[in-house]
Amino acid sequence: MTIQQRLADVWTRMKKAAAEAGREPDSVQLVAVSKTFDAEHIRPVIAAGQRVFGENRVQEAQGKWPQLKQETDDLELHLIGPLQSNKAADAVALFDVIETVDREKIARALSDEAKRQGRTPRFYVQVNTGLEPQKAGIAPDDVATFLTLCRGDIGMAVEGLMCIPPADENPGPHFALLAKLAAENGVEKLSMGMSGDFETAIGFGATSVRVGSAIFGSR
Repeated sequence: MTIQQRLADVWTRMKKAAAEAGREPDSVQLVAVSKTFDAEHIRPVIAAGQRVFGENRVQEAQGKWPQLKQETDDLELHLIGPLQSNKAADAVALFDVIETVDREKIARALSDEAKRQGRTPRFYVQVNTGLEPQKAGIAPDDVATFLTLCRGDIGMAVEGLMCIPPADENPGPHFALLAKLAAENGVEKLSMGMSGDFETAIGFGATSVRVGSAIFGSR
């Protein structure tokens, strides 16, 4: 299959999963994860109609996305990888959505940079639903307190929650937990689900899914 055919297949599977969950087909956004792929691989996906993309690293994204955004003006770029505070300025300048806010220091740095640059990226809090020590994210029990800090003292409007379930566990309970946390804390958006489990995530209420290899192929 070509990249365009794989993209169309993902769109079809998303619509089917939404219909099976009793949801509108357009209620779930596809974030095409283009990390490690260069601009020449990304352009055919843009040409096929995809407008929302995800990258893991600020520096890698800086090497390709300014030019791509110049060529196509309605692209939306999500940061879905961990962020160091010394990259906050670069992240705010380039990304439209930052999904990996996971500690006070980075929240303050991003909020300060957004004000300084006059930019208004949207922010998600990453939740470590599996309490994995090697993985970034706020512990589920700390989400309410962290959101209160972000919304109050820091003045950051948090739009969504994001999670990456443990690779060796059934993702369903993790998606259910994230949806519960969002409902309890008045958060509207849920970024969850990747190439192997995005249909399950849609069943649990994902408003965006992050799909890479099912579109671009193996890295």
